[in-house]
Amino acid sequence: MHTTEGSWPILPKTIDKISKKNTVYTEVADPHALLQLKVPHGGANMKQWYVGVDGGGTKTAVAISTADSVPIQTMTYPTCSYQSIGIPESVALITKVVREALSGGGVSPQDCAGCCVGMPCYGENPANDREIVRLLTDALTPVPVYVVNDGEVGWAGSLACGEGIHIVSGTGSIAFGRGCDKEFTRCGGWVEFFGDEGSCYWIGRQGMSLFSKEADGRLPRGPLYELVHGEFGLTEDYQFIDRIVREFAPYREKVAGFQRYVLQAARAGDTAAAALYETAALELALMIRTLKAKLRFSAEPISVSYSGGIFHAGEFILAPLRKKAEELNCILCEPKYSATEGALMLAMERFPLSPS
Repeated sequence: MHTTEGSWPILPKTIDKISKKNTVYTEVADPHALLQLKVPHGGANMKQWYVGVDGGGTKTAVAISTADSVPIQTMTYPTCSYQSIGIPESVALITKVVREALSGGGVSPQDCAGCCVGMPCYGENPANDREIVRLLTDALTPVPVYVVNDGEVGWAGSLACGEGIHIVSGTGSIAFGRGCDKEFTRCGGWVEFFGDEGSCYWIGRQGMSLFSKEADGRLPRGPLYELVHGEFGLTEDYQFIDRIVREFAPYREKVAGFQRYVLQAARAGDTAAAALYETAALELALMIRTLKAKLRFSAEPISVSYSGGIFHAGEFILAPLRKKAEELNCILCEPKYSATEGALMLAMERFPLSPS
């Protein structure tokens, strides 16, 4: 049985040990159909506030908004992936995220119409899904909670809940599509051990392999070889093995983070490093092709949007992906809104305000 502290149920003290990774308060300037007017600071006198949470493999972002406004603030925390930190800590972090977002905006939980949480791996294990929904519902009462896969909030923001295909390539990779009949399906997202092709994790591993080949002489040495030596302080090539096994291999996000060295090398002219992005684009295009075949669309070319850390590589990944999309009679388009805004849109769709 829960006792209450103010308006919230009391939760384990371990929740308070979870701190913000980088707390950033921003105002989103571009209004759209669901979020149109800027909200004055302070609370509201009616149940009209929404919370959107975009949980990823590396970080968790949250925003609050009313149904007729742009988000008034966005805050960033560490990952809420239960595969990385476990279900209890994942629920604790999301609970803290939502509570701090509302309290930071001067909004009481009774004035919140609903919250949408995008979580990595949600929808892949029914037992875990049920447990997460139960724990979050208990922890965030009286706020109604809607939990979806994190890729779904990316799609919602990127395409403003419209038909089309959305590619997510961050720590992992996955694609979602919605047809003209509102049928919704996914492709990819099969976990990094044997999937997540085209993701930052995938390129990170491929980059490590490329370093070993350049070190051996199986491939000509390019900028990646010297860059890794400098960044890791290596005096001998084989020191790389111990560093990776101890400091990177156990941590999904650190392997994904190695992608930045591949990008730096590609920018420095390492053709083998640049080729990894071309291969990644081919892998992502396979998901586009698959979703196009599975869904019905009202017209072609079909809009394909994208989000995730891999796209910080710019034209190294976008140029080959754009080319493959065009070959499939699709058009690559920049995301309309953020995944956090997408979570807000889904919350508004799920928990609409009554006419009164």
